[in-house]
Amino acid sequence: MVATLVRLRLLVLKNSFKRSTSQLVAVIIGAIYGVGMLLAAIVALFLLNLAPVDAVRTVVVLAGSAAILGWVLFPLLLSGVEQTLDPSHLAVYPIPLNQLLLGMLLSGIVGVPGAVTTIAALATFGSWLRMPGVAVIALVTGAIGAVTCVVASRAVTSLSSGVASGRRFREASGLIVLIPLILAGPIIIGVTRGLRSSAEGLPAVADALSWTPLGAIWGVPSSVALGDPVGALLRLLIALAALGILLVLWRFGLARSLVTPVRASSRSRAQGKLGLFGVFPGTQTGAIAARALTYWFRDPRYLRQLIVIPLLPALLWFYATINNDSGWLVASGPIIGFLMGISLIADVSFDSTAFALHMSKAVPGRADRLGRALAVISFSVPVIVVITVATAAFQDAWLALPGLLGLALGLLFSGLAIGSVTSARFVFPVPAPGDNPFRSRPGSNMATVGTTFASWGVLAALCLPEIVLLVVSLVTGQALWGWIGVAVGVGLGIVLLVVGVRLGGRILDARAPELLIQLAKDA
Repeated sequence: MVATLVRLRLLVLKNSFKRSTSQLVAVIIGAIYGVGMLLAAIVALFLLNLAPVDAVRTVVVLAGSAAILGWVLFPLLLSGVEQTLDPSHLAVYPIPLNQLLLGMLLSGIVGVPGAVTTIAALATFGSWLRMPGVAVIALVTGAIGAVTCVVASRAVTSLSSGVASGRRFREASGLIVLIPLILAGPIIIGVTRGLRSSAEGLPAVADALSWTPLGAIWGVPSSVALGDPVGALLRLLIALAALGILLVLWRFGLARSLVTPVRASSRSRAQGKLGLFGVFPGTQTGAIAARALTYWFRDPRYLRQLIVIPLLPALLWFYATINNDSGWLVASGPIIGFLMGISLIADVSFDSTAFALHMSKAVPGRADRLGRALAVISFSVPVIVVITVATAAFQDAWLALPGLLGLALGLLFSGLAIGSVTSARFVFPVPAPGDNPFRSRPGSNMATVGTTFASWGVLAALCLPEIVLLVVSLVTGQALWGWIGVAVGVGLGIVLLVVGVRLGGRILDARAPELLIQLAKDA
């Protein structure tokens, strides 16, 4: 049974490569990037063989502790991450609990994150090649450390399944985790500067972590290398005790989820006001615009894109400050125009099987495309204008203001034109309604890369006139070219949007049944 579960995990991974040629190419590109990062980490670990023992101890313990902590935190923040062997799906089968536990453990190790972690953990022996005995110990402790990572992740997932299954928890966790991801650059720079100023304290931090469940297993080889066998034994006992406790907690949570599997809950609400449906015209286009705009402010899958709007100027201001370059901040408007413009690329995919309502009511494709675009335009245009003017005023860049505004609006309208076509032609593997915004299905992590990059390239080509006019305005110092850019951005953008709506509408009318079949398969 254990071998069957592991084969199932590998089969899902294998089949994920067969969905489409573009997805396979994207996965290969992602794999090459991941392998490159892994090889760089392995080379760095082997180079540590030339460093003093104390330095090796500090690096390995800190990195290993961060790895275990990451495996513990990610299931809490990304409650929708893929679990091929979901206990709720296996509850109907008479699989012995211990065999299921072992099978899930091994499937976690052979998965991509588990395999990368295991290889990197085993590679820590390369830091001790000058001491063959310590290198063998590091090989064993690396294996224990990798198992601890997977077990800790599974234990947290099983114990928090009841809370994490709640829709509000999934929505909040998905949105909260996005904020530090957006601000990762300033955070990393700040941490790096802090570490540089307090580099002398890192060995003490590593020593303290080596007495905790996070870093105990990683501190065993260095303790032996430093001639402290008692300390090495005590750290090993701490690590094994922590692993044993995690296994017990995981077994308890797994047994509970098999007996009482978590099910999605729903509740009905009393009738209320029409909301945005009472604001937009009572037409098919108006109804779709009202529904889409409601999703933008209530669905976390859309909200995660809106969170970027207030954070982006702050992020660019930070980079402008450290680089003494005002060009960072004034780019806020065009970047937001770009992000909002491409936001419709997978809009039909977000509908999932609810798209059947459009078909059952015979909604024209043109009304569908236009309603979705109008929903984005209704709030994006004011936001883009305000942010572009505000950042230009803050940096006293009045000369660039017209050109920036024209480019931002051009990116918005042209991007919506492209999205009106792509979302009618392609179905993307996206989080289902009510799921965590970061949820992914097997094999879907790199599926959208090819289409997305192609859309970006087309958008850049369509907005070339606005880009050229902005450059000419800045080079000549004449704002007239910038104002011409505003006219071109709005005029050409609207023309392209009309073309995109009509073309996308025809494609949607022709492919609606096929789209619904694909959406039902991915539901």
